[in-house]
Order: sequence, then structure tokens, then C-alpha cells
Amino acid sequence: MSQKRKKLKLPLAYKPLGFVLSWAGGALAGLAFQQTWKAIRHEEDAPDALDQDRGWGEVLLAAALQGAIFAVVRSAVDRTGAKAVERSTGVWPSSDKDGRN
Repeated sequence: MSQKRKKLKLPLAYKPLGFVLSWAGGALAGLAFQQTWKAIRHEEDAPDALDQDRGWGEVLLAAALQGAIFAVVRSAVDRTGAKAVERSTGVWPSSDKDGRN
């Protein structure tokens, strides 16, 4: 199979793997955020936007921290999956410029 033909078919084949990796990455990021919040604030639950007993600063800190952790974990998981696909097939699993399928 030619390299060009592989590139056309691989993104579709990568989608199920990408879905599983994204789900696992989200779960991992959620756990990482919970542990980070416990370490920073010594509390079990982080505030959310509708938590009436928490101030703006605490709510926004939790949201910023959660967003940063999710972005880092997602990037690490996506990159690891793409590298594994490239090692096993010789083709990078990207169909467009930003690396998303």
C-alpha cells in the first residue's frame, strides 16, 4: 500500500483509538485534578461555579487549575497515541494542520 493511500485511510482507523485515549486521558486528568486540589487546599471537593459558599477567587482558581491539567494530560495522551501509531505504521495519524482528526 502506498504512503499516500495509508495517509488517507489511517485517520479513520485512528478514530476509535483516539476516542479510547481521550476517554482514558479525561479520567486520568480528573484524578490528577482531584489530587492536586487536595494537595493545595486540603479539601476533598473543589468548588464549581454554582457553589454558593465559595468566593470568586476560589472558584476561578479551581477552574483554571482544572483546565490546565486537562490540557496537559490531553496533549500528552494524544501525542503518545500518535507516536505509537507512527511507530507501528510509519504514518503520522493527522488529517489536518492542527493534528485533530
